[in-house]
Amino acid sequence: MTFDISKIRIPTDPGIYLMKDSNKKIIYIGKAKNLKNRVKSYFLKNQNYKTQKLVENISDIEFVITDNESEAFLLESNMIKKYRPKFNIELKDQQRYTYLRISDEKYPRLLVTRRTKDGKFLGKGKFFGPFTQGSSKLLTIGTLRKAFQIRICKTLPKKICLEYHLGNCEGPCEFKDAQKQYPKHVSALEDVLKGKNKTKIFTKKLEEEMYQASELQQFERAKDIRDTLIRLESLQSKQKMEYVKNSDEEYFGIGIQEQVATVMNFRMINGVIRDSDKFFFDLVGDNSFSNFLYQYYSTHKIPKFILLTELPENQKLLESLLSEQSGFSVKILAPNKGKRKDILNLILKNIELIHSKGGNPGLIELKEILNLPVVPNIIECFDISNHGDDFAVG
Repeated sequence: MTFDISKIRIPTDPGIYLMKDSNKKIIYIGKAKNLKNRVKSYFLKNQNYKTQKLVENISDIEFVITDNESEAFLLESNMIKKYRPKFNIELKDQQRYTYLRISDEKYPRLLVTRRTKDGKFLGKGKFFGPFTQGSSKLLTIGTLRKAFQIRICKTLPKKICLEYHLGNCEGPCEFKDAQKQYPKHVSALEDVLKGKNKTKIFTKKLEEEMYQASELQQFERAKDIRDTLIRLESLQSKQKMEYVKNSDEEYFGIGIQEQVATVMNFRMINGVIRDSDKFFFDLVGDNSFSNFLYQYYSTHKIPKFILLTELPENQKLLESLLSEQSGFSVKILAPNKGKRKDILNLILKNIELIHSKGGNPGLIELKEILNLPVVPNIIECFDISNHGDDFAVG
Protein backbone atom coordinates (compact mmCIF):
# COMPACT_ATOMS: atom_id res chain seq x y z
CA MET A 1 0.00 0.00 0.00
CA THR A 2 1.43 3.40 -1.03
CA PHE A 3 2.22 5.84 1.79
CA ASP A 4 -0.42 8.58 2.13
CA ILE A 5 1.56 11.82 1.80
CA SER A 6 -1.49 13.94 2.71
CA LYS A 7 -1.44 12.68 6.32
CA ILE A 8 1.87 14.31 7.25
CA ARG A 9 2.86 17.97 7.57
CA ILE A 10 5.82 18.76 5.30
CA PRO A 11 7.83 21.95 5.94
CA THR A 12 8.68 24.30 3.07
CA ASP A 13 12.16 25.03 4.50
CA PRO A 14 15.46 23.66 3.19
CA GLY A 15 16.65 20.46 4.87
CA ILE A 16 16.82 16.69 4.54
CA TYR A 17 14.21 13.95 4.54
CA LEU A 18 14.61 10.40 5.85
CA MET A 19 12.35 7.78 4.28
CA LYS A 20 11.70 4.69 6.43
CA ASP A 21 10.23 1.25 5.78
CA SER A 22 7.69 -0.68 7.90
CA ASN A 23 10.48 -1.70 10.32
CA LYS A 24 11.39 1.98 10.89
CA LYS A 25 14.69 1.40 9.07
CA ILE A 26 15.96 4.34 6.99
CA ILE A 27 15.96 3.30 3.34
CA TYR A 28 16.64 6.66 1.66
CA ILE A 29 17.98 10.11 2.64
CA GLY A 30 17.60 13.16 0.40
CA LYS A 31 18.02 16.93 0.54
CA ALA A 32 15.95 19.80 -0.81
CA LYS A 33 15.80 23.59 -0.98
CA ASN A 34 12.05 23.25 -0.42
CA LEU A 35 11.20 19.99 1.38
CA LYS A 36 7.48 20.09 0.59
CA ASN A 37 7.95 20.45 -3.18
CA ARG A 38 10.66 17.78 -3.37
CA VAL A 39 8.95 15.11 -1.24
CA LYS A 40 5.58 15.53 -2.99
CA SER A 41 7.28 14.99 -6.36
CA TYR A 42 8.05 11.35 -5.39
CA PHE A 43 4.34 10.56 -5.39
CA LEU A 44 3.64 11.79 -8.93
CA LYS A 45 2.85 9.14 -11.54
CA ASN A 46 5.70 9.85 -13.99
CA GLN A 47 8.49 8.29 -11.87
CA ASN A 48 11.00 5.73 -13.16
CA TYR A 49 10.77 2.11 -12.09
CA LYS A 50 13.39 2.27 -9.35
CA THR A 51 11.92 5.38 -7.75
CA GLN A 52 8.53 3.62 -7.79
CA LYS A 53 10.12 0.69 -5.90
CA LEU A 54 11.45 3.15 -3.31
CA VAL A 55 8.00 4.76 -2.87
CA GLU A 56 6.37 1.32 -2.45
CA ASN A 57 8.63 0.68 0.56
CA ILE A 58 7.96 4.00 2.37
CA SER A 59 6.02 3.75 5.64
CA ASP A 60 7.14 7.01 7.27
CA ILE A 61 9.12 10.17 6.46
CA GLU A 62 11.12 12.22 8.94
CA PHE A 63 12.37 15.77 8.31
CA VAL A 64 15.38 17.76 9.57
CA ILE A 65 15.26 21.49 8.77
CA THR A 66 18.47 23.42 8.03
CA ASP A 67 19.20 27.13 7.59
CA ASN A 68 20.19 26.82 3.94
CA GLU A 69 20.83 24.45 1.04
CA SER A 70 24.55 24.24 1.80
CA GLU A 71 23.89 22.90 5.31
CA ALA A 72 21.40 20.41 3.85
CA PHE A 73 24.07 19.16 1.40
CA LEU A 74 26.55 18.56 4.24
CA LEU A 75 24.02 16.97 6.58
CA GLU A 76 22.73 14.64 3.84
CA SER A 77 26.26 13.38 3.12
CA ASN A 78 27.01 12.76 6.81
CA MET A 79 23.69 10.99 7.42
CA ILE A 80 24.17 8.74 4.38
CA LYS A 81 27.60 7.71 5.71
CA LYS A 82 26.09 7.06 9.14
CA TYR A 83 22.97 5.04 8.14
CA ARG A 84 24.00 3.75 4.68
CA PRO A 85 20.42 3.46 3.29
CA LYS A 86 19.99 0.83 0.57
CA PHE A 87 18.54 3.23 -2.04
CA ASN A 88 21.28 5.88 -1.68
CA ILE A 89 24.60 6.08 -3.50
CA GLU A 90 27.27 4.22 -1.56
CA LEU A 91 30.79 3.90 -2.88
CA LYS A 92 31.77 0.23 -2.89
CA ASP A 93 34.95 0.77 -0.84
CA GLN A 94 33.55 3.31 1.65
CA GLN A 95 33.80 1.00 4.68
CA ARG A 96 37.55 0.65 4.14
CA TYR A 97 38.31 4.28 4.89
CA THR A 98 40.01 5.31 8.08
CA TYR A 99 38.77 7.58 10.86
CA LEU A 100 40.54 9.05 13.86
CA ARG A 101 39.07 8.51 17.31
CA ILE A 102 39.64 10.41 20.53
CA SER A 103 38.84 7.79 23.15
CA ASP A 104 36.42 8.38 26.05
CA GLU A 105 38.99 7.55 28.77
CA LYS A 106 39.88 9.83 31.70
CA TYR A 107 42.98 10.89 29.77
CA PRO A 108 41.93 10.23 26.15
CA ARG A 109 44.18 8.78 23.45
CA LEU A 110 44.23 9.47 19.70
CA LEU A 111 43.61 6.25 17.78
CA VAL A 112 42.89 5.00 14.25
CA THR A 113 39.49 3.37 13.80
CA ARG A 114 37.15 2.13 11.06
CA ARG A 115 33.47 1.58 10.36
CA THR A 116 31.97 -1.90 10.36
CA LYS A 117 29.85 -3.09 7.39
CA ASP A 118 26.66 -1.92 9.13
CA GLY A 119 28.10 1.60 9.45
CA LYS A 120 28.97 1.52 13.16
CA PHE A 121 32.33 2.70 14.49
CA LEU A 122 34.74 0.40 16.27
CA GLY A 123 35.40 1.69 19.79
CA LYS A 124 33.93 4.57 21.80
CA GLY A 125 34.70 8.28 21.83
CA LYS A 126 34.64 11.17 19.35
CA PHE A 127 35.24 10.40 15.67
CA PHE A 128 36.82 12.47 12.89
CA GLY A 129 37.13 11.65 9.21
CA PRO A 130 36.96 9.73 6.99
CA PHE A 131 40.53 9.88 5.69
CA THR A 132 42.03 7.88 2.84
CA GLN A 133 44.90 5.47 3.49
CA GLY A 134 47.46 8.02 2.35
CA SER A 135 45.88 11.09 3.89
CA SER A 136 47.95 13.65 5.74
CA LYS A 137 46.05 13.21 9.00
CA LEU A 138 46.67 9.46 9.05
CA LEU A 139 50.33 9.81 8.09
CA THR A 140 50.91 12.38 10.84
CA ILE A 141 48.99 10.75 13.68
CA GLY A 142 52.30 10.37 15.53
CA THR A 143 53.04 14.07 15.04
CA LEU A 144 49.56 15.00 16.27
CA ARG A 145 50.07 12.93 19.42
CA LYS A 146 53.42 14.60 20.07
CA ALA A 147 52.25 18.11 19.19
CA PHE A 148 49.35 17.92 21.64
CA GLN A 149 51.10 15.79 24.28
CA ILE A 150 48.61 12.92 23.93
CA ARG A 151 49.56 9.72 25.73
CA ILE A 152 50.07 6.44 23.83
CA CYS A 153 50.06 3.93 26.72
CA LYS A 154 47.16 1.43 26.57
CA THR A 155 46.91 1.31 30.36
CA LEU A 156 47.74 4.39 32.45
CA PRO A 157 50.94 3.55 34.39
CA LYS A 158 51.66 4.62 37.97
CA LYS A 159 54.96 6.26 37.03
CA ILE A 160 56.13 8.32 34.06
CA CYS A 161 57.59 6.36 31.13
CA LEU A 162 60.07 6.99 28.30
CA GLU A 163 57.55 9.17 26.41
CA TYR A 164 57.80 11.74 29.22
CA HIS A 165 61.59 11.84 29.05
CA LEU A 166 61.41 12.22 25.25
CA GLY A 167 59.12 15.24 25.70
CA ASN A 168 56.13 13.58 24.02
CA CYS A 169 53.89 13.42 27.11
CA GLU A 170 53.60 15.59 30.22
CA GLY A 171 52.92 12.59 32.47
CA PRO A 172 49.29 12.86 33.66
CA CYS A 173 49.83 9.46 35.29
CA GLU A 174 52.03 11.10 37.95
CA PHE A 175 51.94 14.92 37.87
CA LYS A 176 48.96 17.05 38.96
CA ASP A 177 49.90 19.96 36.68
CA ALA A 178 49.87 17.58 33.69
CA GLN A 179 46.45 16.30 34.78
CA LYS A 180 45.10 19.88 34.73
CA GLN A 181 46.65 20.66 31.34
CA TYR A 182 45.56 17.42 29.62
CA PRO A 183 41.90 18.38 28.89
CA LYS A 184 43.17 21.61 27.23
CA HIS A 185 45.47 19.60 24.97
CA VAL A 186 42.60 17.29 23.97
CA SER A 187 40.29 20.25 23.28
CA ALA A 188 42.94 21.90 21.08
CA LEU A 189 43.47 18.62 19.18
CA GLU A 190 39.71 18.35 18.55
CA ASP A 191 39.65 21.90 17.14
CA VAL A 192 42.45 21.07 14.68
CA LEU A 193 40.79 17.82 13.58
CA LYS A 194 37.51 19.64 12.94
CA GLY A 195 39.00 21.97 10.32
CA LYS A 196 42.21 23.15 8.73
CA ASN A 197 41.58 26.82 9.59
CA LYS A 198 41.61 25.88 13.28
CA THR A 199 45.30 24.95 13.01
CA LYS A 200 46.27 28.56 12.17
CA ILE A 201 44.12 29.94 15.00
CA PHE A 202 45.62 27.47 17.46
CA THR A 203 49.18 28.25 16.29
CA LYS A 204 48.65 31.98 16.75
CA LYS A 205 47.23 31.41 20.24
CA LEU A 206 50.24 29.27 21.18
CA GLU A 207 52.66 31.96 19.94
CA GLU A 208 50.95 34.53 22.18
CA GLU A 209 51.18 32.15 25.15
CA MET A 210 54.87 31.52 24.43
CA TYR A 211 55.73 35.25 24.43
CA GLN A 212 53.64 35.80 27.56
CA ALA A 213 55.43 32.94 29.37
CA SER A 214 58.78 34.39 28.32
CA GLU A 215 57.90 37.84 29.67
CA LEU A 216 56.90 36.24 32.98
CA GLN A 217 60.26 34.42 32.95
CA GLN A 218 58.51 31.04 32.78
CA PHE A 219 61.22 29.78 30.45
CA GLU A 220 60.45 26.06 30.76
CA ARG A 221 56.84 26.72 29.80
CA ALA A 222 57.94 28.92 26.86
CA LYS A 223 60.35 26.19 25.69
CA ASP A 224 57.56 23.54 25.79
CA ILE A 225 55.27 25.78 23.72
CA ARG A 226 58.08 26.45 21.23
CA ASP A 227 58.60 22.69 20.79
CA THR A 228 54.86 22.25 20.17
CA LEU A 229 54.95 25.01 17.52
CA ILE A 230 57.87 23.30 15.78
CA ARG A 231 55.92 20.03 15.67
CA LEU A 232 52.83 21.77 14.29
CA GLU A 233 54.95 23.43 11.60
CA SER A 234 56.27 19.98 10.68
CA LEU A 235 52.70 18.65 10.48
CA GLN A 236 51.59 21.49 8.18
CA SER A 237 54.61 21.13 5.87
CA LYS A 238 53.85 17.42 5.42
CA GLN A 239 50.28 18.27 4.45
CA LYS A 240 51.48 20.79 1.83
CA MET A 241 54.02 18.36 0.37
CA GLU A 242 51.38 15.66 0.13
CA TYR A 243 49.07 17.97 -1.81
CA VAL A 244 51.83 18.87 -4.31
CA LYS A 245 52.62 15.21 -4.92
CA ASN A 246 49.17 13.70 -5.03
CA SER A 247 46.46 15.98 -6.36
CA ASP A 248 46.63 17.63 -9.78
CA GLU A 249 43.51 16.95 -11.85
CA GLU A 250 40.76 14.36 -11.85
CA TYR A 251 38.50 13.45 -14.77
CA PHE A 252 34.98 11.98 -14.60
CA GLY A 253 32.61 10.72 -17.26
CA ILE A 254 29.03 9.58 -16.73
CA GLY A 255 26.75 7.40 -18.87
CA ILE A 256 23.18 6.27 -18.14
CA GLN A 257 21.55 3.03 -19.24
CA GLU A 258 18.38 1.42 -17.91
CA GLN A 259 18.11 3.79 -14.91
CA VAL A 260 21.65 2.97 -13.79
CA ALA A 261 24.46 5.56 -13.93
CA THR A 262 27.97 4.39 -14.80
CA VAL A 263 30.75 6.74 -13.67
CA MET A 264 34.38 6.29 -14.66
CA ASN A 265 37.34 8.42 -13.58
CA PHE A 266 41.00 9.00 -14.42
CA ARG A 267 43.35 10.42 -11.79
CA MET A 268 46.10 12.47 -13.40
CA ILE A 269 49.23 13.12 -11.31
CA ASN A 270 52.10 15.24 -12.66
CA GLY A 271 50.59 15.05 -16.13
CA VAL A 272 50.31 11.24 -16.14
CA ILE A 273 47.15 9.11 -15.72
CA ARG A 274 47.97 7.05 -12.63
CA ASP A 275 44.70 5.34 -11.73
CA SER A 276 41.13 4.67 -12.83
CA ASP A 277 37.94 3.46 -11.17
CA LYS A 278 34.37 2.60 -12.13
CA PHE A 279 31.24 3.23 -10.08
CA PHE A 280 27.58 2.35 -10.57
CA PHE A 281 24.49 3.77 -8.87
CA ASP A 282 20.73 3.59 -9.39
CA LEU A 283 18.87 6.73 -10.48
CA VAL A 284 16.58 6.81 -7.48
CA GLY A 285 15.25 10.00 -5.92
CA ASP A 286 18.04 12.56 -5.56
CA ASN A 287 20.84 10.19 -6.58
CA SER A 288 22.70 12.36 -9.07
CA PHE A 289 26.14 13.15 -10.49
CA SER A 290 26.43 16.05 -8.04
CA ASN A 291 25.64 13.83 -5.03
CA PHE A 292 28.06 11.18 -6.27
CA LEU A 293 30.92 13.70 -6.55
CA TYR A 294 30.40 15.08 -3.05
CA GLN A 295 30.19 11.55 -1.61
CA TYR A 296 33.33 10.56 -3.53
CA TYR A 297 35.36 13.50 -2.24
CA SER A 298 34.36 12.86 1.35
CA THR A 299 36.81 9.91 1.20
CA HIS A 300 39.30 10.94 -1.54
CA LYS A 301 41.82 13.73 -1.92
CA ILE A 302 40.37 16.82 -3.54
CA PRO A 303 42.25 18.21 -6.57
CA LYS A 304 42.25 21.85 -7.68
CA PHE A 305 40.56 20.95 -10.97
CA ILE A 306 37.72 18.46 -11.51
CA LEU A 307 37.02 17.87 -15.21
CA LEU A 308 33.64 16.42 -16.21
CA THR A 309 31.84 15.31 -19.36
CA GLU A 310 28.84 17.32 -18.17
CA LEU A 311 28.42 19.93 -15.45
CA PRO A 312 26.44 18.72 -12.42
CA GLU A 313 23.49 20.45 -10.85
CA ASN A 314 24.51 22.69 -7.93
CA GLN A 315 27.93 23.26 -9.55
CA LYS A 316 28.66 26.48 -7.62
CA LEU A 317 27.49 25.02 -4.33
CA LEU A 318 29.63 21.93 -4.88
CA GLU A 319 32.69 24.08 -5.71
CA SER A 320 32.11 26.12 -2.55
CA LEU A 321 31.78 23.05 -0.31
CA LEU A 322 34.84 21.30 -1.77
CA SER A 323 36.90 24.51 -1.53
CA GLU A 324 35.97 24.90 2.12
CA GLN A 325 36.75 21.24 2.79
CA SER A 326 40.15 21.32 1.04
CA GLY A 327 41.37 24.74 2.11
CA PHE A 328 42.00 25.95 -1.48
CA SER A 329 39.95 27.03 -4.49
CA VAL A 330 38.39 24.10 -6.40
CA LYS A 331 37.12 24.49 -9.97
CA ILE A 332 34.65 22.14 -11.70
CA LEU A 333 34.93 22.36 -15.48
CA ALA A 334 33.44 20.74 -18.60
CA PRO A 335 36.01 21.52 -21.35
CA ASN A 336 34.85 21.75 -24.97
CA LYS A 337 38.22 21.27 -26.69
CA GLY A 338 41.88 20.43 -26.21
CA LYS A 339 43.68 17.61 -24.41
CA ARG A 340 41.30 17.66 -21.47
CA LYS A 341 38.36 17.11 -23.81
CA ASP A 342 40.25 14.22 -25.46
CA ILE A 343 40.71 12.51 -22.09
CA LEU A 344 37.00 12.90 -21.28
CA ASN A 345 36.09 11.45 -24.69
CA LEU A 346 38.30 8.46 -23.90
CA ILE A 347 36.38 7.92 -20.65
CA LEU A 348 33.06 8.07 -22.53
CA LYS A 349 34.34 5.45 -25.00
CA ASN A 350 35.13 3.15 -22.07
CA ILE A 351 31.66 3.69 -20.62
CA GLU A 352 30.09 2.92 -24.02
CA LEU A 353 32.12 -0.31 -24.09
CA ILE A 354 30.75 -1.28 -20.67
CA HIS A 355 27.19 -0.60 -21.85
CA SER A 356 27.61 -2.41 -25.17
CA LYS A 357 28.92 -5.57 -23.51
CA GLY A 358 26.31 -5.43 -20.79
CA GLY A 359 28.52 -5.69 -17.77
CA ASN A 360 31.68 -4.82 -15.87
CA PRO A 361 34.78 -5.14 -18.11
CA GLY A 362 36.51 -7.27 -15.48
CA LEU A 363 33.63 -9.76 -15.45
CA ILE A 364 33.48 -9.74 -19.25
CA GLU A 365 37.20 -10.56 -19.37
CA LEU A 366 36.67 -13.37 -16.84
CA LYS A 367 33.85 -14.77 -18.98
CA GLU A 368 36.16 -14.85 -22.01
CA ILE A 369 39.10 -16.44 -20.13
CA LEU A 370 36.92 -19.19 -18.63
CA ASN A 371 34.85 -19.65 -21.83
CA LEU A 372 31.60 -19.06 -19.88
CA PRO A 373 28.30 -18.87 -21.83
CA VAL A 374 27.22 -15.67 -19.98
CA VAL A 375 28.76 -12.97 -17.78
CA PRO A 376 28.90 -14.33 -14.19
CA ASN A 377 26.73 -12.71 -11.51
CA ILE A 378 27.76 -14.92 -8.57
CA ILE A 379 31.18 -16.37 -7.81
CA GLU A 380 31.33 -19.12 -5.17
CA CYS A 381 34.68 -19.87 -3.52
CA PHE A 382 35.77 -22.99 -1.65
CA ASP A 383 38.74 -23.18 0.69
CA ILE A 384 40.60 -26.49 0.22
CA SER A 385 42.64 -27.77 3.16
CA ASN A 386 44.81 -30.86 3.38
CA HIS A 387 45.23 -33.28 6.30
CA GLY A 388 48.47 -35.06 5.66
CA ASP A 389 49.58 -35.84 2.11
CA ASP A 390 46.46 -37.43 0.70
CA PHE A 391 43.28 -36.30 2.50
CA ALA A 392 41.80 -33.10 0.99
CA VAL A 393 38.86 -31.34 2.71
CA GLY A 394 36.69 -28.55 1.18
